[in-house]
Amino acid sequence: MTMWVFGYGSLVWNPGFDVADQRIATLSDYARSFCMRSIHHRGTEVDPGLVLALDEMPGATCQGVAMAVVEGQEEPVLEYLRARELVSSAYLERTLQIRLDCGQQVQAVTYVIDADHVQYCGGLPLEEQAGIIARAVGGRGPNTEYLYNTTSHLAHLGISDPDLEWLSARVRDLSG
Repeated sequence: MTMWVFGYGSLVWNPGFDVADQRIATLSDYARSFCMRSIHHRGTEVDPGLVLALDEMPGATCQGVAMAVVEGQEEPVLEYLRARELVSSAYLERTLQIRLDCGQQVQAVTYVIDADHVQYCGGLPLEEQAGIIARAVGGRGPNTEYLYNTTSHLAHLGISDPDLEWLSARVRDLSG
């Protein structure tokens, strides 16, 4: 059975593992949003940035990328993803059903936000998000880079996300 991973943020442009197959996919009842304060990768504890997470929201949908793991690489990929995504325990690892663009439904390893975690910040106004993203820098670089890479790669794949598109334009104005 193929192991699938659902990417909706940096995994879209930087999976960090060999991908056997990639498909546009949709996850129901979750929304992609900048609802996680980043204290490691795109900000610091003193000046947190924001990173994308999947916030549980009945009726919402999130379009992203389903990535099939190369057969025989399941365990190393899972170890890698856990080290990368669970660094602060703000994400929860879930196996959730997604629908591939061909209509097939599969189970995928998916990282969603723990709304009870101290780094959760759901519901921040877009203008406030833009201000944070424009200034924050962490161990993996500027928060702006994360936003711009995610937005451009989603657009390249034909995935529209109006909030990310607005944020990208606004952050460019603030950073300009």
